Amino acid sequence: MAAPFSLGAAESAPEPSVVARAADQGILLGSSSTPSAITYARAQHGQRLPLADFPSDWAIRPAPYDAAADYIAAVSAGRVEAWLDTLPPPDPRYGRLVRAYARYRAIADRGGWPPLTARSTLAPGAQGAEVDALRARLAIEDSNLPAPKPPGQADPPPTYDADLAAAVSRAQARYGLTPDGRAGHATITALNAPVEARLVQIRANLERWRWAPRALPPFRIEVNTADASLELFAPPAQTLAMRAIVGRAGKATPMFQDKVSAIVFNPPWNVPADIAAKEIWPKIRRNPDYMAREHFVVKPGGGLMQRPGPKCALGTIKFDLGNAFGVYLHDTPARSLFALDRRALSHGCMRLADPTDLARRLLAGDPDWPDTRINLTLLDGATVRAPLKNPTPVLIFYWTAFVDEDGGVQFRPDVYGWDAKLSDLLARRGQAL
Repeated sequence: MAAPFSLGAAESAPEPSVVARAADQGILLGSSSTPSAITYARAQHGQRLPLADFPSDWAIRPAPYDAAADYIAAVSAGRVEAWLDTLPPPDPRYGRLVRAYARYRAIADRGGWPPLTARSTLAPGAQGAEVDALRARLAIEDSNLPAPKPPGQADPPPTYDADLAAAVSRAQARYGLTPDGRAGHATITALNAPVEARLVQIRANLERWRWAPRALPPFRIEVNTADASLELFAPPAQTLAMRAIVGRAGKATPMFQDKVSAIVFNPPWNVPADIAAKEIWPKIRRNPDYMAREHFVVKPGGGLMQRPGPKCALGTIKFDLGNAFGVYLHDTPARSLFALDRRALSHGCMRLADPTDLARRLLAGDPDWPDTRINLTLLDGATVRAPLKNPTPVLIFYWTAFVDEDGGVQFRPDVYGWDAKLSDLLARRGQAL
C-alpha cells in the first residue's frame, strides 16, 4: 500500500513544473486528487499499467516502487526538485529518445509533413515535382539536406542528384532499409508515416524504457527484436553487433531477461512437438526420403530430433538460456536470410549472423576454451557443451523507436503490434499513451 501523505506535503510540490516535465517525456498526468509529483514518480517507474495487465510475453516489467513514500521523504528533506531529477530512467538512451520526442513535437507544431505521391521508384537522374517534394520531405528530418529553394523562371527542373541520393540512403538506414539511395515503395511508405504516428511510437518506447532495469550489467547481451539485431556490451564500449532473425508475427520473441549459461557446439535439434506435427511430419509423409535427407530421427522416448551437422536448423552453435518461453540464441544454415531488411521469420528463437564470434567473446579468458579448441570442436562435429564460468546476462527488448549514437532517430515497424497493444491497455485504464 502506498504511504499516506498530508495536504501540507502535497501543497509544497511544484505542480506546474511537474506537469511540464511529464509532458516533455510523453507522460500525460490527467486529473487526479493525487499530487502530480507522485503520479509523475509512479509513471517514471513504469507503474501506469498494473502488472496484472501485462501480457505474459512482456516479461520485462517494472520493479516495485513506493512513490508516495519517496515523495514524502523528498518533501521532508526539502529536496523535491532534486528528487524529480532522479526519477527518469538513467540510461542515456532514454534521454536521447526524450530529446527526439521534443524534436518531433516541434515538427508536429509546424504542421508535420505532407504525404509523398510518387507512383514509382525515384532514382538518381529523375527530374520534376516529385523529386522536389522528396527533397522537401527529407529536409524536415535531415539537417544535412537543405530544403529546395522556391523555383525561379530560369531555374532548371529539380533533379535527383548525389546529395538527394545520400539523404535517401540516410533515411533508409534510419528505417532499417537497405540504403541504396533509391526511393522505392518501402522508402516512400516509411516517409509517409505521419508525424503523429511517429510521436505515438516514441511514447510507446519511452514507456517501455520505464519498465527496464535501472542498472544494467556492464557486460551483457541485448537483443532488439523490432530491429532484429543483437549487441554485446563490454566495458568500456559496445564491442560486437550483428543482425538476427527473430520470431515472426504470431510467434513473437518475448521481452525477457535471462543469462547464457552454456554454449553448445554442434547441437542436435529436439523438434518442438507443435513444429513437428505442423511442419516436419507432413513433409515426411509427402516425401519418404525427406527424413533421411534432412537427418531427422525418432528419439527413443518419442519425438523428432535432427542430428548435428550442416542440415541442422540450429547450425553449429546454440547458446543455452533458462527462460520459461523455451527460446534461445543459435546459429542457422539459412545464411541468406540475414540480407533481408525485415527478419521476423522464426518460431520465436533468435538466430544470429555471427554466432562464432559471439561464442569466442563469451569464452574469452576461459583457459579451458582457447580459440584453437573452439575451432577444433566445430570441425570435429561432435556435440560438446561448454558451461560459462560467468553466465552472461541477456535482455530481450522491443524498441520500435530509438536514437543511434550519431543522433539519428531510428524507426522500425511495429511487427508484433505491441505499440498498439500498449496504447489500448493504457486507454482501458483511462490513460493516454
